[in-house]
Amino acid sequence: MQTEPTYTADDMTSSSVSGIATTRDYITLLKPRIMMLVAFTGFVGCVLAPTPTPIVYTAIIILAIALGSGGAGALNMWYDADIDAKMTRTSTRPVARGAIPPAEALSFGLILSGLSVLLMWMASNFLAAGLLALSIAYYGGLYTMVLKRRTPQNIVIGGAAGAFPPVIGWAAMTGTAPLDAWLLFAIIFFWTPPHFWALSLLAHKDYAKVGVPMLPVTHGAKATRLQILLYTLILLPFSLAPVMTGLAGAIYAGTASLLGLLFLLQSVQIYRSAAGDEGASAGDSKKAIRLFAFSILYLFLVFAALLVEQAHPILFIPLGVI
Repeated sequence: MQTEPTYTADDMTSSSVSGIATTRDYITLLKPRIMMLVAFTGFVGCVLAPTPTPIVYTAIIILAIALGSGGAGALNMWYDADIDAKMTRTSTRPVARGAIPPAEALSFGLILSGLSVLLMWMASNFLAAGLLALSIAYYGGLYTMVLKRRTPQNIVIGGAAGAFPPVIGWAAMTGTAPLDAWLLFAIIFFWTPPHFWALSLLAHKDYAKVGVPMLPVTHGAKATRLQILLYTLILLPFSLAPVMTGLAGAIYAGTASLLGLLFLLQSVQIYRSAAGDEGASAGDSKKAIRLFAFSILYLFLVFAALLVEQAHPILFIPLGVI
């Protein structure tokens, strides 16, 4: 049975070096980069929903989604502080280095999570609040406390947590979660494995050191590179599905097709490289870095294309409806 992570005296003595937590430490606790991407995709869900989007109301919805993301991020850093402290990539996180006490991070995460769900419920409806609560529990609980340390499919299953925001935004506007909303979910869901596995190819030694069964650790770099390519191939048709349902038009179709082709080309390059292998060249490692960075740009631009088409009716040119 998974137990609560333990903290030794050595883990906590770094607080004397780090000193009192700063405002930046508390911002870092919220995982602001993830929060911004989550808020953005949630905003797209709000805008695409077939209802008016009042500015103040939408701002409240996005605030609730952002607070929920931050709360889940704080819970993740609280629980993972024991392994974060031993990994090069995460050793400077505020709980891991002792700047913020574990109990304080836990309380902060629970309070933010509760406030976010309550705000969503008061401002919109039960469905949106329920989906937000589910996404927080999925990331802060199921992924962080169960999947991450038990299965190499942690990213695949746990990736659903970050895919909920557009569905939440849509539900907040309409009280429903139709197929089009779940297509946005699917894009993020199938985007997550190649995005994160590109990073894990570079950080596999860290994960191995702390016993986290990421795919490169359990199945090797070659298998991981193949999975990156396969999930990219799955992602591409899902990225074009909104065109077929009439949710998106020509601008989105062109943008998603071009970006998808670039994503696929980089995934093929990764597959043919030795990224993640012992003795891999600097060039091969850079291919993994480039794919990780590009994947973030990919998701942003694909969702931004959906917003552009909604900016004015003249920009929306439908190509086909199922």
